[in-house]
Parts: sequence; structure tokens; C-alpha cells
Amino acid sequence: MQLGGLQKLTLLDFPGRLACTAFTVGCNFRCPWCHNGSLVRRTAETFDASELLAFLRKRRGVLDGVCISGGEPLLHDTLADTLRAVKDLGYAVKLDTNGSFPDKLRQLVEDGLVDYVAMDVKNCREHYGVTAGVPDLDVSPIVESVSYLLSEPVEFEFRTTVVGQFHNRENMEALARWIAGAKRYFLQSFVDGETLLSRGCTGLSPQEMEDLRQVVLPWVPGVELRGT
Repeated sequence: MQLGGLQKLTLLDFPGRLACTAFTVGCNFRCPWCHNGSLVRRTAETFDASELLAFLRKRRGVLDGVCISGGEPLLHDTLADTLRAVKDLGYAVKLDTNGSFPDKLRQLVEDGLVDYVAMDVKNCREHYGVTAGVPDLDVSPIVESVSYLLSEPVEFEFRTTVVGQFHNRENMEALARWIAGAKRYFLQSFVDGETLLSRGCTGLSPQEMEDLRQVVLPWVPGVELRGT
């Protein structure tokens, strides 16, 4: 499994854990507001998962969690082998995913290789493909992953990066109805940066973000703002 980055310490990415975050290369989506453009385009300098494991051996007793992010980690056929090695070292594992590979997600959870899942829910179903940069996207695998996580087989959160060009009250209400009952849902404010996949996206003001939180609240009482 090829990795394109390693954040050696994070207090935020894995709830309740002192963790590191490893970033896989490659993604099947092309969200224009993605901050990991070099990972998506596969232009980042890469290193092998064995280097991650060597780092984790040295950090035992200091770190207790590992976040696997991307890109899209589930694109990598050797992900399960890497996670098994991480678990054998005594670490808890958090997986970030776009939810487009529900069978792989289910297998990792059922094999006990993932302790926490963070799934990006890009938008309501009707606007999903455009938001993800894949206009003809078949959204049925996303729907399957959402339904699976809502059955609570593992601790999880949903999260949506809110972008002015793609999100409004109407589609956020539709999204909220879709994921109704989720215990953890975060609305993340888009922030411009140098590593974006595309240019031209804009974020919302703190008040606009709060307005959207209020739209979501009747269906997802645990919704919180992140990054405002």
C-alpha cells in the first residue's frame, strides 16, 4: 500500500485517542474543493506501508491510535493486511472513507480491523455526483454504506464539508433526512488553500454555517460545527 503523507501527531482526528494520521494516494472522486489534490492526482511523494509500521513500533506507549485517510484508502487491496499489522502492534484504527466500497468497508469492520469510521457524505443523493466531481456517479454504493453505518456495527461519524457552490438549505435538509438518527454528524466549513484539487470554491460565514446546522438539527440532533 502506497502512502503519500504522515501526520505524526494529532489530538483531533481520532476522538479520545492520541494518534497519527497516514494518507493513502489515489481517489475515485474528484471533489473540486479537496485539500489533498496531490494525493488524488498521485503526484505526492510516496512511501511504503512498511515505513508506517516501523514508525508505529517506535511510538508504542506514546500513541494509541492510527487514522488511515486519503485519498480513498479502500482503493488499496493490501489495506486489510496493513490494518492487521497495525492492530497487532496494539493500536486502535480509525478509517476515513468516501463510502463508495461498502463490501470492503463491511469486511474490515467484521474482521475487527477498524474501531472507528469517519465517512464523508458529500451532499444529498440528488446532487451527489456533481459535488463529488463525478456527474454520472452511481450513488447506490454510498447509500449502502450509509445504511450499514446507521445500523451501528462500529463507532462512526458522518461529516460534510460545506461549500458555497454546492450546499444550501434545501439540499442540506434532504441530506439530513437521509442520515436521520446518526449520533455524530459534523458540518465542516470549507477553507481555501494552496493544495486544492480545483479553484473557485468558497466557504460560508459562521452564521451561515449555524443556519445550516439548524436545518439539520430536527433529523440529526447531534450535529455539530467543525472548523468555524
